[in-house]
Amino acid sequence: MLDPLSLLPLSIAAHGGRVDDFEAQQLVAAGLTLLQRSAPLVRALSGKRAAILLPTGPAFFVALAASEGRAAVLINPLASPSEISYQLADANVGAVFTIGPLAGGLPPEFARVLLDDAPATARVLIGGASRDVDLGSHHGLSIEGDADVAGSDDAAVIVYTSAMAGRPLGAMVSHRNLLANARSSIAAIGNTSDDRVLAVLPFSHLFGLSVTASAPLLSGAKIVTMPRFNPSRAAELIAVGEITEVVGVPAVFRALLGAMERRGPGAQAGALNMCICGGAPLPLELQDRWFDATRTELRQGYGLTEAGPVCLFNRADRPNARGTLGTPLPNVEVELRAPIAYDANGRASEADRLVGDSNADGEICVRGDNVFIGYVSAGEGGLPVRDGWLHTGDLGRRMPDGSIAFAGLVKPMFTRNGFNIYPREIERVAREMPGVELAEASEARAAGREPDIELAVRGAVTASAVKAWCGERLSAYKQPTVITIL
Repeated sequence: MLDPLSLLPLSIAAHGGRVDDFEAQQLVAAGLTLLQRSAPLVRALSGKRAAILLPTGPAFFVALAASEGRAAVLINPLASPSEISYQLADANVGAVFTIGPLAGGLPPEFARVLLDDAPATARVLIGGASRDVDLGSHHGLSIEGDADVAGSDDAAVIVYTSAMAGRPLGAMVSHRNLLANARSSIAAIGNTSDDRVLAVLPFSHLFGLSVTASAPLLSGAKIVTMPRFNPSRAAELIAVGEITEVVGVPAVFRALLGAMERRGPGAQAGALNMCICGGAPLPLELQDRWFDATRTELRQGYGLTEAGPVCLFNRADRPNARGTLGTPLPNVEVELRAPIAYDANGRASEADRLVGDSNADGEICVRGDNVFIGYVSAGEGGLPVRDGWLHTGDLGRRMPDGSIAFAGLVKPMFTRNGFNIYPREIERVAREMPGVELAEASEARAAGREPDIELAVRGAVTASAVKAWCGERLSAYKQPTVITIL
């Protein structure tokens, strides 16, 4: 018999955590109530998957529970309509949990559940019919099980990533992967029920779901969500002692520093005691500036979707090795191996051997219960798993203290504002435009700011037309910033 706590939403609900003004238990109970009271929704999901298209907030956990324990496709709210349509079709989605302002990105008449008023009510729109469902009259949620039970091996979420071959792949991450990674994160971070974690990252990104949501809630902590990052408001919450932990990408901490400086001198850090950065390389100067401003170390970590996601972290019980990614999380193995090469189509070649020289750069390879269970389709174009080892496509260098420093990329991608950019995806979209004969996308770095995306195009087109074409088909963060017609 399946232990209920082997499912991520039920395990989250069982530990007394809160999301803003709501108990996590209340949110999960509302999601289960939604399924009980909407037969059309159950029919729409029969033999299919759910999808969640929501900003960071309490409604996300209602949707996660209502996804019926099956894989829920986590769609980035910044995704374009064409990207959304592709993910819905590729993952065989039957219904989408969303809100009114985001529902316009869905294909017309696609089954949807609007959670604007969750956890009080939901509006189910299926087959031209609309029905409001009361979610607030349930009688609570009583969950019994083994608090340390291993998660189910069934897929819990699907996140589209790894577009090295030109089109994003749906990485399937199991309940076991997510629960194992959240528990390892708790051990490394030191989360307790006294924590108040500022959640500004999208829950559609596993960094946000695991580190700013799952780990704190499994510790009985409170998360304070911010659907749209507001540096001034975040700095105010920190200054008045409302926040003990902040998690973000480098751009978040740079913006927070600016907001703190605008507030002027004085007590800036409040009760802050844990600051975590990931998603993109963290400049050493930013770590130094953050500590000078807050007297709190900015601890860098490393992960990726296919690893559930966190692999390395500068643990709270050890000195912060600034400029490094830290050491492996508990129960996660990391080795440096001779890098895999990627061909012109973004596909990996054969692996070679462990890196023998401790001073040599090697590909970061990961093994553990956190490693994902595979892709929805076209897995040959994604990151390979060989003998249980996930080859990440990222390079690392082992430091004398045992920590690992980031040393570059093998896979064809770069990061921008914490999101992965795959040049071949942008090139594929541009080549689909009538009149385009050739398209080449690349990164253009500039000191002190996020990189630009350069797109060179040859064909009977104009730069403005290419910009409009990409604008309709790519997420906002993937948009070319410099377009050159050859």
